[in-house]
Amino acid sequence: MAAKHVKEMEALKEHLGKHQLKLTRQRELILNAFLRQEHITAEAMYHQLAKSDPHLGLATIYRTLNLFCDAGLAQARHFGSQTQYDNIAHKGHHDHLICTGCDKIVEFENCDIERLQEEVATQNGFIIKTHRLELYGLCSRCRH
Repeated sequence: MAAKHVKEMEALKEHLGKHQLKLTRQRELILNAFLRQEHITAEAMYHQLAKSDPHLGLATIYRTLNLFCDAGLAQARHFGSQTQYDNIAHKGHHDHLICTGCDKIVEFENCDIERLQEEVATQNGFIIKTHRLELYGLCSRCRH
């Protein structure tokens, strides 16, 4: 396990312990691969890992990625027809631009957008607990 992933591994171990689950070799392998990604589908993870570990099944990867969501290391994002697992272990809040042509995902942060959301909420008597901003369109490559 890479030294930079120690914090994430400890968070996973703590979550597993609370739920009487074990840290298996497969979970460790999937976590190590997941933490090298920004966003990934379970299918892409499966194809990536199947080369080195053909016994690892797609169902195990789905269960493990959902376990990472429960542990606060990942967030399931439904962009278009596929679920992408967003590696949030080392990130703060961010929003997404999603290309409908090639499925490219660009993460961004914008203080002005955050401030405007707060203003709109306040004007309408709301307190924002959480939000998700996804902007869909075509990237520069797909436009040409």
